[in-house]
Amino acid sequence: MTAQRACSASELEQDAPLRVELDGVPMAIVRDSNDEIHAIGDVCTHGEISLSEGFVEGETLECWAHGSRFSLRTGVPQNLPAYEPVPVYVVTIDGDDVLIDPTVTKEV
Repeated sequence: MTAQRACSASELEQDAPLRVELDGVPMAIVRDSNDEIHAIGDVCTHGEISLSEGFVEGETLECWAHGSRFSLRTGVPQNLPAYEPVPVYVVTIDGDDVLIDPTVTKEV
């Protein structure tokens, strides 16, 4: 599969996650405070909660329900109750388009 357009970079607000779904794969796309764009799995591994409804803190995305924070770079939870990572997807920027291949995750 090839990368698909997930959204435009200009519609991403800093520290405000955006939920997208590509080929049935839910993702949270985040422009962090360093202006970097990340894409991680949108489902918290602790409680099946949408991470895109959570809070960005530095380079983490916090689940609003139970407080687990996931690294935007690695998907690894930074605290309990979650202990399983979420997938992190490769993001490519082409002009104003944010492109993601939902079948390719970053190696961490």
